[in-house]
Amino acid sequence: MTNPTPVAVRRCYNSFHPVHAAHYFAPEHDDEFEAIGLERGPMAYFAGRAAAFGAVGAGVVAATFYNFNPALVAEKIPRAWTYAAPETVLRTRLRIADSCLTRLLGPEALASRAMAEAADLAMAATAGCGRPGRPLYSAHADLPVPESAHMRLWYAATLLREHRGDGHLVALGEAELDGLEALVSHTATGTAWRPQYLQANRGWTAQDWSDAQDRLRDRGLLDTAGELTDAGMELRRALEAETDRLGFAPYALLGAEATKRLTELAGAFTKTVLAGGGLPLREMGKG
Repeated sequence: MTNPTPVAVRRCYNSFHPVHAAHYFAPEHDDEFEAIGLERGPMAYFAGRAAAFGAVGAGVVAATFYNFNPALVAEKIPRAWTYAAPETVLRTRLRIADSCLTRLLGPEALASRAMAEAADLAMAATAGCGRPGRPLYSAHADLPVPESAHMRLWYAATLLREHRGDGHLVALGEAELDGLEALVSHTATGTAWRPQYLQANRGWTAQDWSDAQDRLRDRGLLDTAGELTDAGMELRRALEAETDRLGFAPYALLGAEATKRLTELAGAFTKTVLAGGGLPLREMGKG
């Protein structure tokens, strides 16, 4: 069996990631979490994604979510667990994802053979995920696998997303970038993500952002205009390459042909998700 190339692996990841991520931006997200007692916005997000850990404190969430302001996390966690137990949050999250995908993809796509095949391939890939040093992946891997095909695809996409994300944090740590420096340097790559969106969404002030820019300038990674220097660009390229390397195993297990097939199938579903407004691309600065 032939291994996929790193480019093919990243393309595959990008093909299914919106299937996982759409529920964060769905109207059902804050509505459903508010209905069980959580505050809309950051509390709902932190609790929904961290509930797999159980009723953890702010330190665990700040460490594993990495680029959110720890002060923002501490405002919401562990207070969230006094409003809704993690078990209730997890059940609600599944309901949100189910409702979101049903609305965006439609019943015909959910019941299709393509959906079942994509779910089987994505779940097969998760068998290649390792647990050591992967806290968010490991916590979610302990949860029951949903029965329906579209929710199995969502669950597998969640596992693969958290596995890759955990590896990315390892790479950021090796590069000695703190959470905010990671955000600032990422937006300076020319990505379509708006700095203002990420700054506000992650709970940082304009002064925090400016201070992080100064720290990056001191390391020779950012110039006076806020653009990456050659050294900064090389660091970001190395970060992405290391993230790809650390996240390669699930796709090596699938092999090149199955990885390509998953990309085709998931990519079609993602196209529908995006066409239906599943991600707020203009708000984020990506459209």
